[in-house]
Amino acid sequence: MASDDLADDSVKRQILKDTLYDEIKQHGSETRLFSQKDLLDLNIIPNNNVLLLVRIVQGLCDDKLLVGTTNHHAGLAWRWRSREEAKKYTSLPNDETVMVYSIIDEAGADGIWNRTIKNKLNMHEAVVKNCIKFLETKGYIASMKNVEHPNKKMYIKATLRPSERATGGPWFTEGELDTAFISELEGIVFEYIKTKSSYRGSHPPPGGAASSSAGTTKLPKRGTVTGGDTMARGMKRAATEISTDDTSAASTRGNSTTTTTTTNSKARAVFLPMPAGYKHYPTVAEMAKFIHDTGITNNTTLGEADIQQLVDVLTYDGLIEPVRVGRRCGYRVTRAMKQDTVPFHRRQKEREEGIGLDLPLVPGAEPLSNGLTEAPCGGCPVFELCEEGGPVSPSNCVYFLRWLELEDLPKAVAPNVALPP
Repeated sequence: MASDDLADDSVKRQILKDTLYDEIKQHGSETRLFSQKDLLDLNIIPNNNVLLLVRIVQGLCDDKLLVGTTNHHAGLAWRWRSREEAKKYTSLPNDETVMVYSIIDEAGADGIWNRTIKNKLNMHEAVVKNCIKFLETKGYIASMKNVEHPNKKMYIKATLRPSERATGGPWFTEGELDTAFISELEGIVFEYIKTKSSYRGSHPPPGGAASSSAGTTKLPKRGTVTGGDTMARGMKRAATEISTDDTSAASTRGNSTTTTTTTNSKARAVFLPMPAGYKHYPTVAEMAKFIHDTGITNNTTLGEADIQQLVDVLTYDGLIEPVRVGRRCGYRVTRAMKQDTVPFHRRQKEREEGIGLDLPLVPGAEPLSNGLTEAPCGGCPVFELCEEGGPVSPSNCVYFLRWLELEDLPKAVAPNVALPP
C-alpha cells in the first residue's frame, strides 16, 4: 500500500513538473528569470504549497531543465533550458565536464578564454584540457577568434553565432580589420551626402571679375602727377606723356575685354551649398536605405548603427557636419565649393587604369594649408643650431631642398635657391 502511494506521488510530481515547465516556456524566453512568486502565480502548484514547489523545482533542476541564478531584485530565480540542451548536460560523463560546459554556456555569444575557465573552476590545467577536448569531439563547443583578444584561445557553444563584439561586426573579415571595405564605404557615403547637400553650378576663376573692373577704370588725365614716385608729385608732365593716356587706356580696355570674355568662357564647375532654410539634408536612415537598395555590400548587412559609425568618422575628420532642422538631423559637406566634381567611384576606376596614381584617393577637399605651416622650420630638429656660418644654415638646409623638391639639382645650384631664415 505504501509503495502504491509513493508511485502515485512520483507520477503526480512528474505531471506537475511537465506542466510547470511547459507553462514557464509559454510565459517567457530563455533569458527571462522567474522568481518564486512568479512560479506560484502560474497557478500550477495546488494551494500555493511552497514545499511542493521547492520539490518540483529541484526535480527540474536535476533534469537540467531549470537553471538557478541570483537576481539582485528578486533574490533566487530560475530560467528555463530547452530539452535538447538538457539532454547534452545529462549525457556528459562527469561533473568536471558538466561544469566546464556550463561555464562556456553562460559566456554566451562573447565566448570565454580557456584560462578564465581554469581560474573560475579552480581546476588543474590538464583536467580542463581533457574536458574541452571531449566537448569539441562531441561537437558541443567550438574554438573562436575574438578581435579584442586575437592571441587568446576562446571557446563558444557550437550552436551559437559569435557576437559582433567578438567578431568586430561588419568591419572585420576573419578577425582582421577590412580597411579597404571601410574606405570604399566612406567614399560612397561621402559622395551621397555631397550630392544631396549641394548642387552643381559654375564659378568664374579668381581674377575674372577683377580684370573686368580694371578694364573700365580710366587713368587720370590731369597734368599733375597724383601717385607713383613721391619725388615726382606736384610736377607737370610733358604733353607727349599726357597724349598717350587715351591710347593706353583704350588698349587696356580692349585687352581687358578680351581677357574677361575668355575667362568667363572657361568658368569652372563647382558644387554650391544649399540656400539658407533648406530642410532636406540626408539623414542616416536615408543613407542606410540607399546602401541597402543599391546592394553595394553584397552579403554584408549594414544597419543604421553601422552607417552612423561611418558618418561619425567623416564628421570627426571634418569632411561633413550635422545640420538639425526641427527634429530632423541631416548632414552636409564642409567647404562645398572646394569639393572635387569628379565622383569618388570614377576616380577609383581612373586609378585602376593608371590615372592619378600620384594623388591620394580620399574623399573631401584638399586640406587647408599655407607656406607658414608647411615650412620645415616649425618642426626642425636642429632649429637652435641654424644660423649662417654655423653647422646648419638655410643655404645648405636639406629640409628646405626636400620641401621645395630641389634635391636633384646640382650642388652648385641648390644653395642659391635656398630661402633665408
